Amino acid sequence: MVEEITVEELATLQNEKVDFILLDVRDPEEYAERHMGGRLIPLRELPHRINELNKDQLIIAHCGGGGRSRRAVEFLMQNGFSNVKNLKGGMKAWEAFKGMGKETLC
Repeated sequence: MVEEITVEELATLQNEKVDFILLDVRDPEEYAERHMGGRLIPLRELPHRINELNKDQLIIAHCGGGGRSRRAVEFLMQNGFSNVKNLKGGMKAWEAFKGMGKETLC
């Protein structure tokens, strides 16, 4: 089962300076248009770049709406990652929470 985290919980982690990897699994074009920072590893590249991630660190995956990041979390869990969560609602939920529309989020 994929564990999810809300945008409010993500904001709390950021404010508390918790050490985690924010994993953006969208395509580079989407990232260039707007992003939240973090590490960009598109979903299609994840199987070939999985070794770039630390299994012992909290990983919060996100995409545009939550579908691709859910698949990324499932893939990571199948490959021995246990501390990984999906951002519920993805970028759309984050933008609504921040009230910033299409502005770059960093």
